[in-house]
Amino acid sequence: MPSPTWDNTTLFVDDNPADRAFRHEVREWVGENLPVALCNRSTRIDPPELKPWHRKLYERGWIAPHWPKEYGGMGATLTQQIILFEEISRVGAPTPYPHGLNFIGPLIIDVGTPEQKAKHLPPILTGDTTWCQGYSEAGAGSDLVRLETRAEPDGDHFVVNGHKMWTTNGHFADWMFALVRTDRNATPRHAGISMLLIDLKSPGITVRPIQTIKGDAEFAEEFLVDVRVPRENLLGALNDGWKVANRLLGSERFTTGHPRNAAVLLNKARQVAELTGATREAGFLHRLAALEIDLIAFSAYYRHAAALHGERRAPFSMAPVIKIVGGELGQRASELLVEAAGGYGALADDVRVGNHVINPAAEMFEMRRVTVGSGAVEIQRNIIAKRVLGLPS
Repeated sequence: MPSPTWDNTTLFVDDNPADRAFRHEVREWVGENLPVALCNRSTRIDPPELKPWHRKLYERGWIAPHWPKEYGGMGATLTQQIILFEEISRVGAPTPYPHGLNFIGPLIIDVGTPEQKAKHLPPILTGDTTWCQGYSEAGAGSDLVRLETRAEPDGDHFVVNGHKMWTTNGHFADWMFALVRTDRNATPRHAGISMLLIDLKSPGITVRPIQTIKGDAEFAEEFLVDVRVPRENLLGALNDGWKVANRLLGSERFTTGHPRNAAVLLNKARQVAELTGATREAGFLHRLAALEIDLIAFSAYYRHAAALHGERRAPFSMAPVIKIVGGELGQRASELLVEAAGGYGALADDVRVGNHVINPAAEMFEMRRVTVGSGAVEIQRNIIAKRVLGLPS
């Protein structure tokens, strides 16, 4: 008898009739409107191909469940947000890229000027504008305080010079929200950093894609030479970019560490194991059960943490813990998928399971990056050690 499929909807239980009704509504609508060509893809879906699905969610009113209604969002409860996310991912559909909707959009709502809100929020909602995040540099990845891209004031503009890299979708983006150094003599160093909104069509910007180990070009690098950025594109106060960025990084770590990432891979591991016969091996079944138990426990922690985060009551430690544990669970699930594939696991080739195409090696390569994405695991452990536990350096 085949093993039961891990259903993402079991991660969280709907606690009341309204939530159950909303899940039914979402499931029915997604089933009727989802572009089949985007489901369960083993290859990356780039922003231009994703835009029609983004537009459908926008027209239904579900593109920004976490945004306040006055800015075009749903003003949804946390449970409704989770339900929407789960129901989209449950059928193997892609979720819209987060850089506009989850990262810069909420920051503009929180600290942006009325002019910035009027200019940037509507095209984020419609999907007409694609954003990327310009934080990392060659010498400043997880340790952003070392960034060297500088912005010098010049009348009603800043003149920006520097180099950004590992920028997700940078070669598809229209705009970048970037951390830049506006005071090279500030002490401590993070006190001299500001956040700028940069139009990537501006003269002086060269963008080059970076191919990953998975074989796609997910990232890019940007060279900025004497790029003039209007002062009105400063987000937040001058030299206050570090504080603005930290508002985002906590939320980004919640996204990176979502239990859904491991749950999807665990489900694929089950499917492939049925195909290869790994489900008849005691050792594999033991590792599968252990991962399921750990994932269920982490899901309970995640929901509690997300509820506190939504109420702005989450302890500082929760975001780095979620990033570390969620990422490690996803990596374990990807390794289990490769193990389930047997002799096919080491090949970067597609495996067909029913109507689905799965690439175990590519999935494992994809999950390796979560060790450094949204802040390296080593940095997160140092943050917990120093700022939570009070341990010496």
